[in-house]
Amino acid sequence: MKSFYGDLKLGILGGGQLGRMLIQQAINYNVTVKVLDPDREAPCRKLCDEFVVGSLSDYETVYNFGKKADMVTIEIEKVNVDALEQLEKEGVLVYPQPRIIRLIQDKGLQKQFFKENNIPTAPFQVISSPKQLAESHIPFPYIQKLRRDGYDGRGVYKVIDESYLKNAFTEPSLIEEWIDFEKEIGIIVARNEHGEVKTFPLVEMEFNPQANLVEFLISPSTLPFEIQQDAAQIATKIAEDLNIVGLLAVEMFLDKHGKILVNELAPRPHNSGHQTIEGNVVSQFDQHLRAIFNQPLGDTSCLNNAIMINVLGEAGYEGPAIYQGIEKVLDCAGVYIHLYGKALTKPFRKMGHVTIVDADREKAIEKARFVQKTLKVIA
Repeated sequence: MKSFYGDLKLGILGGGQLGRMLIQQAINYNVTVKVLDPDREAPCRKLCDEFVVGSLSDYETVYNFGKKADMVTIEIEKVNVDALEQLEKEGVLVYPQPRIIRLIQDKGLQKQFFKENNIPTAPFQVISSPKQLAESHIPFPYIQKLRRDGYDGRGVYKVIDESYLKNAFTEPSLIEEWIDFEKEIGIIVARNEHGEVKTFPLVEMEFNPQANLVEFLISPSTLPFEIQQDAAQIATKIAEDLNIVGLLAVEMFLDKHGKILVNELAPRPHNSGHQTIEGNVVSQFDQHLRAIFNQPLGDTSCLNNAIMINVLGEAGYEGPAIYQGIEKVLDCAGVYIHLYGKALTKPFRKMGHVTIVDADREKAIEKARFVQKTLKVIA
């Protein structure tokens, strides 16, 4: 077996910001990294040992890329799983395993998995036609989600009453009961091949209602200990039921009665774990590498209160990115800016994130609000 810190070639499918931050950690371990992405200007292009431009959904492209690697991982789920299954058969290590990527690519299969494994989730129905939608037994209002290719709020539609059905998705989708939730929460869990499992502390999220993206994330959570413990147990159970090798982000709702319902899974580093770079003993990116290389998992404890803000392109601006207010933000103690290297901005595009750490939680929140008001991406 090649040592991960020298001879082993790690291939990453996807060259976006998650891959970029994964490489930043991989450099510390002297890992050789090659990246495949369709965009020749992708954020990873300057950081990896080899950058290949090509489609992530094309069988031949993914297969040929993977054949020249010893291990393949992902930073996006929308990849050709048939090619990954063939690579796995031929002895290339693929983590997370292709069967898990296939399951998570399809929200219908994901929900069935929750049901079969007694994982708490909102009542749902899988549908394949507008006729089935019209005859659904789920009461209004409900959420319709495309089974495939929806992300960051795309592929999601709220059906308030019958008049909304005319604009509903016609493709295969699932509908689930509208949950009047108290809070959106998340946990990142990692598992290595030895079966060691560790969860990061629970985080609380605030959403941008316009873009339907996480805008503001607070770690650690101040929810009651029992809720935090329940969430960690659910995340651990999912990782073990899946037998995943790698990182898994578990997005959850806390309803008005204190019950946790699992919303969705992502088998990779995730937006809800960026604050771990400065806020925890081990970062999500370090933990993912430890998991796929079958090394001991790191200590996930929080070092401090940490708040993460997504830096999104301002509405009404498109073109070469200009970061307004960056000097004022850098003048604050405990503020860490991460720019993703995307040359062009457009409304609500994820251009970077900022983490604010402070021993005083209220001060951290205050600084985060200041950063939100001050740092703007225009063109």
